[in-house]
Amino acid sequence: MLRWNPSAITIAGSTGQKGNASNLLNVPFGLTLDSSTTLYIADGFNNRVQKYLRDESFGVTVAGQVDGSSNSTSSYLNFPSDVAVDSDGNIYVTDTFNYRVQLWTSGSSSGTLAAGTGISGSTNNTLSIVYGIARDSSSGTLYISDTGNHRIMRYLSGASSGTVIAGGNGAGLSITQLSNPIGLCFDSSTNSLLIANYGANNIVRWIIGSQNWTLVAGNINGLSGSTSNKLNQPTDVTIDPMGNIYVVDMGNNRVQFFSYDQSNGTTIAGVTNSNGNTSILLNNPYSITLDNQLNLYVADTYNHRIQKFIRF
Repeated sequence: MLRWNPSAITIAGSTGQKGNASNLLNVPFGLTLDSSTTLYIADGFNNRVQKYLRDESFGVTVAGQVDGSSNSTSSYLNFPSDVAVDSDGNIYVTDTFNYRVQLWTSGSSSGTLAAGTGISGSTNNTLSIVYGIARDSSSGTLYISDTGNHRIMRYLSGASSGTVIAGGNGAGLSITQLSNPIGLCFDSSTNSLLIANYGANNIVRWIIGSQNWTLVAGNINGLSGSTSNKLNQPTDVTIDPMGNIYVVDMGNNRVQFFSYDQSNGTTIAGVTNSNGNTSILLNNPYSITLDNQLNLYVADTYNHRIQKFIRF
């Protein structure tokens, strides 16, 4: 049985203290790890991406501006909400209120368009309020949560226009619709996407090429709750090599663990319906990632910190 220490350690940011100094964060949203356990954080209200080497308490700005200023030009970001990184250290950032995904090559001081045009829209080459990103490392394909359009877009490597791969039929609760999708992950073993269907209070699986989703966690009718089989505004999802699923249940201030093919979750981080800034509590957590030891990293967003829950 997998278990995690319920008391976390803070590995980035400072509890309850926000700012733009190199050791501080301001409403951190998305995060990811590379193969060296280097941590990349979409530092939302600082309009930058911070890179933390393992065991370092000071970050380095690798996208956006150090001082947290925002703009729509190529060297700036405007509320980055998620980040992905490839094996060469190139960074893909959902630049939420610039309606685009920016590619920052390793060591660069400005980004280039990887998706979107910088103008909100619903065509195949435009995006509207993008919140989540996942990357298929074998092909370089990007999957983007086009939250404002209630759809997931697929951009092949180097493409300037995308394809609707999930949703796109307006906001709703039917199996052909999504409702404000946010976090997502690509499951290569099943060629499918796991989607945090925020507005419908559930996690769904959408097989690439399918016309509809199947329910993974939460309520099929969109009902929220705090019991083991319900969710309240889920914002992120990931999967481990055994097929177990991890969900940020933001509205319940917890992270839920769903064993493979199970619909009842177990709380592995945070305390249900309790927010706070102690080592066992979370305050509107937003995203998660796992390292190769299945230690859990949580963006504890309104505590302005990243928490690490160590697996026993």
